[in-house]
Amino acid sequence: MRTGERESAIEAPVPGVAEARVRVPRGPDATAEGLAPGDVHARDAAARATVEEERIGASLADYFQWEDEDVFGKARAFAGYLAEIRARQHDLYRRTLVSSSGHRVHIRDPFTGQVREMVMMASNNYLGLTSHPRVVEAAVRATREYGAGAGSVPLLAGTMSIHRQLEERLAAFKGCEDAMVFAAGYAGNLGALAGLLRPGDLVVNDILNHASIVDGCRMSGATSKVFPHLNLRALERILERAGGEFRGKMVVVDGVFSMDGDIAPLPELITICRRHGARLMIDEAHATGVIGKHGRGTPEYWGVEGQVDVVFGTLSKALGGVGGFVASRREVIDYLRIFARPYMFSTALPPAVTASVLAALDVIETEPELREQLWDNIRYLTGNLRALGFNLGNAQTAIVPLIIGDDYKVNEMARRLHELGIFVNPVFYPAVSRKLSRVRLSVMATHTREDLDLTLEACARAGRELGVI
Repeated sequence: MRTGERESAIEAPVPGVAEARVRVPRGPDATAEGLAPGDVHARDAAARATVEEERIGASLADYFQWEDEDVFGKARAFAGYLAEIRARQHDLYRRTLVSSSGHRVHIRDPFTGQVREMVMMASNNYLGLTSHPRVVEAAVRATREYGAGAGSVPLLAGTMSIHRQLEERLAAFKGCEDAMVFAAGYAGNLGALAGLLRPGDLVVNDILNHASIVDGCRMSGATSKVFPHLNLRALERILERAGGEFRGKMVVVDGVFSMDGDIAPLPELITICRRHGARLMIDEAHATGVIGKHGRGTPEYWGVEGQVDVVFGTLSKALGGVGGFVASRREVIDYLRIFARPYMFSTALPPAVTASVLAALDVIETEPELREQLWDNIRYLTGNLRALGFNLGNAQTAIVPLIIGDDYKVNEMARRLHELGIFVNPVFYPAVSRKLSRVRLSVMATHTREDLDLTLEACARAGRELGVI
């Protein structure tokens, strides 16, 4: 689905892949055809050859809608695709770390089987807190005091004193009355949206919103509409046309968009929502700890703290742990504790993670030099990449896309950077538009100037070899 298309990505079975329908070639029943055994084998071989031909130029999206009478048929077809991209060294998924996720990592190279060091440019560990001594020590202490797990869902017997402490800290950090914590970030968006929205309501999404928002809207049963990326005139037209047709209305945006690294204009969004009686929800996954004078995210960045109706965030990026949270008015959080199904039916966050996130909040508040170093690194890397001629789109934060728009070149760029010791992620349709496939880099506060220079040198070398710059 391309930015600006009128079709709703929310209403499609999966964003952007509704049109990707590939049929597995298969002949009629052999008995009905009166085929001899040899003819049957020849027919099946021809069918397999056709599948191989169709696999050339295929993408991940093609295998979602692969049609077959056997539900495992798509998996068999996909196995062939995986074998092909692995043979070209284009399968860079699940590269295995044998160290912590710092600015330099040790991995077991999938192509050589050897352990090697790489510059990590693909982690969401923006402030380097996953291995910060204060954060690690807090996790160790909590494990000794509370044990390895919570033992129950939070609504019943799984809420511990440190869970309540974390909820209070997150609410204050985001300028809200109360907050609740989920065991996964994905579950937080799912729970909040499906918990608050109902059939007869309208939810309006930026087309580049995260997949967890898309899925939460689907689960809710509300009517979903999409506006082109940060096109506020289009958003307002949708709300104007909605009129009195719907009961409740909600607008949802990422604070910092996960694939482009740009920032949502909250003051204008707040004005539009108030004008049309709509609630505003933001996803702060990539904003928390990164933007705002004190790292409190997008509302602080724009000076509108306390004016956003629902604030979602993750504990897994700048905060260095795992999980998610939702912050809002106390009455809203009390309601969601009962009606957000992922919260009600999931075991509470482990004590070690809960304590480590509390410690991470302490670090963010007492060590501002980490965020300052992150922004020095962002400016250095993006300024030099643009000077080299790379297309970074409207990247404004720690997410830095090298937009290429050619899947083969994206794969080759990522493979070449891997060879040169730089760990990056290739990103394709349907995660982004077909014409905007990219290599995605993430900046960390703990990156040294040497790390960034090595990255720039490798990007320049690979980019010139492939004709990207």
